Amino acid sequence: MAQQVKAVIARAKGAPVEVATIVVPDPGPGEAVVRIQACGVCHTDLHYREGGINDEFPFLLGHEAAGIVESVGEGVTEVGPGDFVILNWRAVCGQCRACKRGRPQYCFATHNAEQKMTLLDGTELSPALGIGAFAEKTLVAAGQCTKVDPAAEPAVAGLLGCGVMAGLGAAINTGGVGRGDSVAVIGCGGVGGAAVLGSRLAGAAKIIAVDIDDRKLAGAQKLGATHIVNSRTTDPVEAIRALTDGNGADVVVEAVGRPETYTQAFYARDLAGTVVLVGVPTPEMKLELPLLDVFGRGGALKSSWYGDCLPSRDFPMLIDLYLQGRLDLGAFVTETIALDGVEQAFARMHEGDVLRSVVVL
Repeated sequence: MAQQVKAVIARAKGAPVEVATIVVPDPGPGEAVVRIQACGVCHTDLHYREGGINDEFPFLLGHEAAGIVESVGEGVTEVGPGDFVILNWRAVCGQCRACKRGRPQYCFATHNAEQKMTLLDGTELSPALGIGAFAEKTLVAAGQCTKVDPAAEPAVAGLLGCGVMAGLGAAINTGGVGRGDSVAVIGCGGVGGAAVLGSRLAGAAKIIAVDIDDRKLAGAQKLGATHIVNSRTTDPVEAIRALTDGNGADVVVEAVGRPETYTQAFYARDLAGTVVLVGVPTPEMKLELPLLDVFGRGGALKSSWYGDCLPSRDFPMLIDLYLQGRLDLGAFVTETIALDGVEQAFARMHEGDVLRSVVVL
């Protein structure tokens, strides 16, 4: 039987979000209903509210979540009722050309629930990143549920569903940071901070955090940065080179998503170094670089999709590290809030006051 639950929706571009009653159908084949326990407030949700993703309003916001599987549809075997799961927005298909080549982290046909959640009047909702987890319960494809150790705190575990995984993966999976490497991270919000933490976990010898906000730089130090650079007052390229014997960093993670900061990342890497773009640009942005410099510097220029993660591989492993005290995921939770606090959380995010506000249900 379909259920009515409370959820946060965005009805129109730029309009404040609101808590409304929505209808969640019973799971069909390949689907699962999840009772949400916690969901992080990610900048992507604000992009949806502002019409920066598409115009398929109304949106059911929220996607960085953890909860308990309540019920599953026909054919679902990977998870069952009672399982503690982290939701992911790249449920691999297993059949596309990337999956068949053994590169499921690049799956080109990730799937979502077939059925739609609706408002009480039948209006179909567009769930953020196919999840929609600012809700008491949500309907997802079963492949979007990754079972992890239930000893983990939901407010912490859910962060792996998006931003923290993106940053950790950008450093470890995409950038291939290894023992003794030098790393620079440009932009030290939630994603950049996670890249700092991931670099520390991977054994980097030198981790240089770059931002224009001293508060974020202080946070990056707590997460493992060995050096900080305020790029509002200091040329970050010169500073990074000075800290790496004039060579540039082995890996530079760009977690802002702007042409200016990408250019800084490009020139701040060592000759055979790697640049990883994990910051999300907007459609109108253009990049201009001398082609000779691209050729002459060698190395690799990469983009990182969701930290190039494979949820079934990475989420359980990272939760285990967290439970062992080796991965301080709790450092990203600035505050916990109720469903009706999302609009205020967006404002605090805009002001740079938080790494993550987390809705706890």
